[in-house]
Amino acid sequence: MFFSASFAVSAVKKRIQNMPERHFDQELEELKANLLRMVGLVEQSIGEAVRALVERDEALAGEVIREDARIDEMEVVVEEACLRLLALRQPIAVDLRFITSAMKINNDLERMADQAVNIAERALELNKEPLLKPLIDIPRMSELAQSMVKESLDAFIHRDAALARSVRERDDEMDHLRDQVFRELLTYMMQDPKTINRAVHLILVARHLERIADLATNVAEDVVYFVQGKVIRHGLEE
Repeated sequence: MFFSASFAVSAVKKRIQNMPERHFDQELEELKANLLRMVGLVEQSIGEAVRALVERDEALAGEVIREDARIDEMEVVVEEACLRLLALRQPIAVDLRFITSAMKINNDLERMADQAVNIAERALELNKEPLLKPLIDIPRMSELAQSMVKESLDAFIHRDAALARSVRERDDEMDHLRDQVFRELLTYMMQDPKTINRAVHLILVARHLERIADLATNVAEDVVYFVQGKVIRHGLEE
């Protein structure tokens, strides 16, 4: 009887000791799930903004602009979860790096969505005038930017530092495409001043896409810090 009671007390103590750890893990999983929802919304926003531009779809552009409020709300949810975990759980080591990286990535995602809104606004302006030229390089920039966003977040979820580093290396390709778009549109403006307004809007679209790629690169650098504990921003690793 004594052995049975002692065993029961020991079992209860063990259960109590394990509860906070399980609860903390659940909170981390919930944080990851909310961050993934944020990723889905942002990827959709970027894709639809460029589609609105290419297809001259004003309704779709307006939808991108309206959906930004939802992304802003999700950013607040994720940020509050991170702050709550830091304040109440006092995580250490890899858990601490995960939460701090999640906070920074969350902010970068919201800024990507802002860039998508900027593209949608440019699309609305461009729809007021005839199409300047067939859009070739800008859709290519969009595909590259969306790919970099997706792979940087995949690297975060799967703790893949090698994938994160490969995303970082692709930023030069985006810069090359941006410069190519700028040179081509500059030629249009020099040949015919009437094209200046439309060309400037397209140059801004290219700049917004390049900025999305820059933010994806930031995410990739945060992943390397999260996984390996190395700061590689600003060439510090070298």
